[in-house]
Amino acid sequence: MDRFTSSDAESVYITPEHIALREQVARFVATEVEPYGAQWEEQGFVPREVLRKLGALGLLGITYPERFGGAGLDPLTSLVFTEALSRSTFGGFVVTVLVHTDMASPHLAHGGTPAQLERYLPGVIRGELITAVAVTEPDAGSDVKAVRMRARRDGDHWVLNGSKMFITNGVHADLVFVAARTDPDAKGSRALSMFIVEKGTPGFKVGRALDKMGWRCSDTAELVFEDCRIPADSVLGRENQGFYAIMRNFQTERLALAAMAVGHALTALDLTTEYVKTRQAFGAPLWDKQAIRQRLGMLEAKTQAARALMYHCAWLMTQGRECVREVSGLKALAGELVNEVVYTCQQFHGGMGYMRESPIERLVRDARILTIGGGASEVMLEEVAKRM
Repeated sequence: MDRFTSSDAESVYITPEHIALREQVARFVATEVEPYGAQWEEQGFVPREVLRKLGALGLLGITYPERFGGAGLDPLTSLVFTEALSRSTFGGFVVTVLVHTDMASPHLAHGGTPAQLERYLPGVIRGELITAVAVTEPDAGSDVKAVRMRARRDGDHWVLNGSKMFITNGVHADLVFVAARTDPDAKGSRALSMFIVEKGTPGFKVGRALDKMGWRCSDTAELVFEDCRIPADSVLGRENQGFYAIMRNFQTERLALAAMAVGHALTALDLTTEYVKTRQAFGAPLWDKQAIRQRLGMLEAKTQAARALMYHCAWLMTQGRECVREVSGLKALAGELVNEVVYTCQQFHGGMGYMRESPIERLVRDARILTIGGGASEVMLEEVAKRM
C-alpha cells in the first residue's frame, strides 16, 4: 500500500522535498538497517559506523544551523524524517537515532555557548559524537523535580555525584548531557542545571548495561558519577535553569516518540494486510473473513487519525505556537494505539506471529515501551486535563 499519496491526511503539509527525504530514508532503512538489524539485536547496540553514514547523508542535523553542518530546516521536516525512519521493523535502531537527534543533542543546540557549539555540534551532526541525555533516576522520571543527583562547585570545576537509570545510548555515548541539582537547599524545580560530560571523564562510568524486553539493539545503561570532576564551563545553558530546558525539550521528544509509534503501526498494518491476503485457512485467504478485514480497517482509520494530529502538532511547532496539550495528547494516543495495532496484528499472524523470526513479534516487544518512555500515558493525559 502506498502510504504517501495525495489523499493522505498530512498531504497539506508535505512538499516535494519532503517526499524526496522520505524516499532517501526508506532506501537507507532497506539497505543499511533491515538486513543487519537481527545481528545488532544480538550484540545489543547499533554499530556507530551506521550512524556516521546517516551523518554523512546530512540526516542527523536537519534542524540545526548550516554553519555547523546542519540543514537549517523546520520541525515539520524533522517529523518527515522521523516517521520515515520509524518504518523500520527494528525499534532499537530507531530510538538510537532519535535519542541522538531529538532528545539529547537539542540540549546542546538550544543551550550551548558559542564555544560549546563550535567544539561539539559539528561532530554531533556528522555522527562522530553520539549523544545521550541523563535525567532519569530510580525515583525521578517524568517527575523531573525529584532529581537528586548533586553537582558541587569546587574552584574551577564542578563535582558530580549520583546515578542515572534507563539511559538510552548510555553505554556507548561520547557525550552525555546530565541533569543535577546545584543547590542542595533548593526545592523542586529550582537549582537544577544541565552539564556536558564526555566519555572517559574520571569518576564517570557505566554502572551496567541493562537487559530489556524490547529495543534490543539499543544500548541502555545505568550511569554512575563518583566525584566526577568536570570544568566549570561544562554547564549547559544557564545555571539553575535546567528544569526549564528539560521541559522545553520534552515536546520535541514526545513528538518523536509519537512518530515512532505511528510509523510502527503503519508497518505492522502493511505486514499484516500482506500476510492475511496470502495465508490460507479453511480453504480461503484470511482476508476473506469479514471480521479480519473490518478490524484491520478500523485500526487503519485510527492510525490515520493519529497521523493527522501528529502532522498538525509538527505544524504548530514550526509556527512557534504553544502545543503542550496537543503533543501530550498525541503521545498518549499514539502510544496506546500502536500497542492495540501490533497486538491485533500478531493475533492475525497466528503461530508465526509468536516466532522470533517474525517482524511482528519484534514490533510487539518494541511497541510496549511507547506508553512508558518519554512520559507515561497517565502523565500525558494529566497534561491534557490541566489544559482542558
